[in-house]
Amino acid sequence: MSSAPAISARDVRREYRMGNALIRAVNGISLDIASGEFVALLGASGSGKSTLLNLIAGLDRPTSGSMTVNGRELARMSAEELARYRRHTVGMVFQAFNLIPTMTLLENVELPMRFAEVDRGERAARAQEALERVGLSARVTHRPMELSGGEQQRASIARALVNRPSLLLADEPTGNLDSRTGEEIMDYLRECHDAQGLTVLLVTHERPLADRYAQRVLTLADGSLVDDTRVPATAAPVQRGER
Repeated sequence: MSSAPAISARDVRREYRMGNALIRAVNGISLDIASGEFVALLGASGSGKSTLLNLIAGLDRPTSGSMTVNGRELARMSAEELARYRRHTVGMVFQAFNLIPTMTLLENVELPMRFAEVDRGERAARAQEALERVGLSARVTHRPMELSGGEQQRASIARALVNRPSLLLADEPTGNLDSRTGEEIMDYLRECHDAQGLTVLLVTHERPLADRYAQRVLTLADGSLVDDTRVPATAAPVQRGER
C-alpha cells in the first residue's frame, strides 16, 4: 500500500433542505482510506452510507469540506473532469444490477468502454475477457432478464472492472441475492481485490458480512462516523442464514 491515501475526507458535510427541515445526510466526516484497502461502510438505513459513497464517486458534491481521491479534490473538478474520473478511476456495483435490459451481456460490458473512447477493435475482446473472468463466457449473447440474479450481479462486476479502475465502490451488492449467491459474489469481489490491488469500498448494513470480507469497518450513524475498527485476519466466517 502506498503512503498517500487513496481517499481522504476532511469534515465532509452533505445537507439537504426539505421544506423548513435541514437534513444532515453526511455530518462532518473525516477519514483516510489507503490504496489497496478493502473497507466496509456499515450502518442502518438512513445512516449516510450511500450519500458518502456518492460523494466519493463524484456523483454528488459536498455542501462543505473536502473529498480527495488519488490526490485530487473532487469539488475542484469540472463536470468534464468528473465524468472522466468516473469513467477511468471508479467502478461501481449496485444492489439493483442496473444492466440495460435491451442489450446483451457483451454490449452491457462494452458500454463503459464506449464512454471512455476505447478503440472499437479492442472493446469486444476486453468485454469477452471480463465476462470469462466472472464465469459468463457462455452467456455473452443473453440479455439480463434471461439470467439469474447472481449472474446479473457477476455481469455488473465485469462491467465495473472492464475499464481497469483503481477504486471499486459496491453499494449493497448482495442485497437482492440469496445467502449462498451473495457469498459467491463477495468471494469474487475479494478475489478481485487480492489479485488486482483494488481499493474496495463496500456499503452494507450486515455486520457479519463486513467482518468476514473487509480489512476495516467504518460505522456510520445519523450521518456521522461513530466507529473505525480493523478486522482481525482470523475473523470468523459468515454462517449461511446470518444474512
